[in-house]
Amino acid sequence: MVGALVKHIQPVAWPYRSSAGNAAAVCCSYARQMASLWDTLTDLPDEHAGPYPPTAAVLIPLFEDDDHVVRVVITKRPDHMPSHPGQLAFPGGKIDPIDESVLAAALREADEEVGIPPDQVTPLGFLEPVSTNRADVVVAPVVGRLSGIPRLVPDPAEVESTMVPPLHYFLNEGRWRTENWSGHELWFIEVEGEVLWGASAAMMRSLLGVIRGR
Repeated sequence: MVGALVKHIQPVAWPYRSSAGNAAAVCCSYARQMASLWDTLTDLPDEHAGPYPPTAAVLIPLFEDDDHVVRVVITKRPDHMPSHPGQLAFPGGKIDPIDESVLAAALREADEEVGIPPDQVTPLGFLEPVSTNRADVVVAPVVGRLSGIPRLVPDPAEVESTMVPPLHYFLNEGRWRTENWSGHELWFIEVEGEVLWGASAAMMRSLLGVIRGR
């Protein structure tokens, strides 16, 4: 069922208007696909399951727009940031002593960076932890469903800009490429004139693997 979802979700041009009957059929089909997607993501682990305790957490915020297209919130870091300047990323950062849990850290960072209130996020579960180019940094990605279309308010100290591309954009394998960096295979994909790569791309690939059922 998930494989079928992935195959059919990409080519649907919404809204489809060839006829009232076809539009209604596509609407119902798309709604079923979206329900299947959300059901699949709720099967994610409800806590961090890596062998090492995470030092950072990120939120991968998903939401449906007015046409019921699932979109993902991505930020661009300012060039003045001491780490990963100018890169695309998901809202997140270091786990602080004040954070009661890994999830709390991800929610706090998303609120601070782009103004997503924690009470508008339904946590769906954790993806596999990801390491950065620093061996002492282990990032725990949390997938969350937003209750509506977010009103993003970027903190200029941490976020230069935001984008909300449709999730199905990333399911097209033809848009991805890999490069070998010091013996490590890294993923790259162009998004709205920018490039998602590194740890954030690895998280996106992990999410796509869950959607595809592998």
